[in-house]
Amino acid sequence: MSIRVSKRLEKRYKKHRELHNKLKEHAEDILNSEKFQSTREHIQHGSIAVHRHSIDVAKQSLLIAKALHLKVNEKEMVRGALLHDYFLYDWHDAERENFQKWHGFHHPGIALRNANEDYDLTDREKDIIEKHMWPLTLRHVPKYKESWVVTMADKYCSALETLKLRKGAAKEYIEGKRKNRSNIDEASGVEAPEVREPQEAGAGEDE
Repeated sequence: MSIRVSKRLEKRYKKHRELHNKLKEHAEDILNSEKFQSTREHIQHGSIAVHRHSIDVAKQSLLIAKALHLKVNEKEMVRGALLHDYFLYDWHDAERENFQKWHGFHHPGIALRNANEDYDLTDREKDIIEKHMWPLTLRHVPKYKESWVVTMADKYCSALETLKLRKGAAKEYIEGKRKNRSNIDEASGVEAPEVREPQEAGAGEDE
């Protein structure tokens, strides 16, 4: 079992390094830029920063294109994916100067404007950034294969981040109930029954 786990981890690490190298090959200037680095300070969903989300979307786009055997322009797809949320503010902060109530509708245009100022974008990269929120932005339908792939990758990553947020909230709720139960039982002198966390599907099964 340990050998199988070791091989699985080695395979996962190799895949991670390949994706990382692809991102560096196509967009090292973006990855190392001060503005892109600043997105570490802006939360996307839950505790996931925009920086992490953007990198995850770029990597997932590469995986989707490979899985579907699509012939895509990897460079433009990766660069568009990294810049798709290049709005450069904390969208949760209602006190900020440029606050937009409907962030989901407005941020693609803001991200495109910011990216246009900092990079010489191709038409494909512009399309990826501007239309990644489809179908929410109903009239902005993706034009290129790369745009569709990034749109799918963004939805997938956002769903995982949201589920992780909900899982974290559920865990916090359970821990809160356990703490409250412990306080009550300490006061009454009664031993507290165990409060179990819900297991994930497949948890406890042999690899």
